[in-house]
Amino acid sequence: MPVLEITAPTIEYALLLPFILIFAAACLGVGVEAFAPRSMRRPIQLLLAFGSIVVALLVLVINWSSGKGEAITAVGSVALDGPTYFMWGILLVLGGVSLLVFDERKLDGASVFTPQASAVPGSPAEQEALAARVEHTEVFPLALFALSGMMLFPASNDLITMFIALEILSLPLYLLCGMARRRRLLSQEAAMKYFLLGALSSAFFVYGAALLYGYTGSFDLPAIDAAMQAGTQGYGLLLAGMALIGVGLLFKFGAVPFHAWTPDVYTGAPTPVTGFMAACTKIAAIGALMRVFYVGLGAARWDWQPLMAILAVATMALGSVLAITQTDVKRMLAYSSIAHAGFLMTAFVGASQLASGAPAGSLTSISAVMFYLVAYGAATVGAFALITTVRDVGGESTALSGWVGMGRRSPLAAGVFSVFLLSFAGIPLTSGFIGKWAVFASAWTGGEHWLVVVAVVISVVAAFFYIRVIVLMFFTDPVGPVPEIARPGAGTLVAVGVGVLATVALGVFPGPMLALAQQASEFVR
Repeated sequence: MPVLEITAPTIEYALLLPFILIFAAACLGVGVEAFAPRSMRRPIQLLLAFGSIVVALLVLVINWSSGKGEAITAVGSVALDGPTYFMWGILLVLGGVSLLVFDERKLDGASVFTPQASAVPGSPAEQEALAARVEHTEVFPLALFALSGMMLFPASNDLITMFIALEILSLPLYLLCGMARRRRLLSQEAAMKYFLLGALSSAFFVYGAALLYGYTGSFDLPAIDAAMQAGTQGYGLLLAGMALIGVGLLFKFGAVPFHAWTPDVYTGAPTPVTGFMAACTKIAAIGALMRVFYVGLGAARWDWQPLMAILAVATMALGSVLAITQTDVKRMLAYSSIAHAGFLMTAFVGASQLASGAPAGSLTSISAVMFYLVAYGAATVGAFALITTVRDVGGESTALSGWVGMGRRSPLAAGVFSVFLLSFAGIPLTSGFIGKWAVFASAWTGGEHWLVVVAVVISVVAAFFYIRVIVLMFFTDPVGPVPEIARPGAGTLVAVGVGVLATVALGVFPGPMLALAQQASEFVR
């Protein structure tokens, strides 16, 4: 009787080490919550979280700079290439900066963080602050789990791995959105909406993956592309699977018409969580979207491109118009993020690296999107970190009426926030301007001239609501009591400083980052 030999799979653990480190630290963090004394949890969680991020970032730089880091590993399920390394890098940096604001214990948005709060030993304010420290140490392993899922999501080379990554990044975010216990109803409502709609989108993704398997007989993206090139029968399965996969990915991306969760979740979630989610989830989602539609479904470009162009216009227009009507700064930035999703989709639809007539050396869609993600992510993390410092006697103040006249009370904070707003608007000498130029240029190269014209017009409209906030802060007199700027801790100062530095530096000297993005703009197949 012949002996069945089972060959062990070849896995490049050294190349996967950045992801492994973050996931392992998250698992260890759960053990800390279960077994460590309460007084020791916070320092151990901080060491695990920031230590794993720093080491993962160092390993990532070593692997990428070695020139031998590009590979398809883990039995073909993970693709390590330029876009993967670039997105892993910005995810680790922005994730680490976001966690600095978590360490300021502002997750509840409570009045204990206002300037009036006392730090006298034994006072109610001190007891409340100590309680907050104990309650919220679980956010660190949850955030690390989400970060590990975000890293795996754009690196997935088959649809099963991508679905697993989608759930790893989503489930911790559902919990983190409900962490504002002193605003319990609003926060838990946001978490429930996010969970229910997220579960529905995951079901669409799984059904789409099943249909694509029925069409190709494989979940691997390169195999799906090969089956399309061979002209496999059952084209209806392909179109239906492509549509359902797109729904699952566009939901996580916050594109119209799958955007309804965004304003409520951004408003109800703790502000540090909102900043983390707004910057990092978008990076993972657009990375996965590009990998599926460029690597697996690139041969069907003429089928999905027209519909994606329509969705891009709808996303830009709806986000920009509805942001004008908002009276809450977090809700305004939620609609702003929807508009930015539309601008990113402009480059995605252009698919300039798939266009046969694209000139050699031109700015590709992938490189334009990656630069835009750096610019948008840095400004977003900095903006939400600054929002955590604006407080009144009731706690965190996000109503725009409370920001009136801030330029006179706190000119430095108002000036910094204005820099972020100008970047979101795409004003020259900010990173947002270079980012929009990059996505428009790549879409133009891809032949989507009409889409670029529409996007430029909508950009002008979108600038209105950013400028309106600046006018409120500097040129409008307040009526009634106004919030103050609480003295930020070191973590918040670093987060805001990194955001401002990146926003200005990438606006004035964008060349090195653009060159790095262009160098990392090829998917391995």
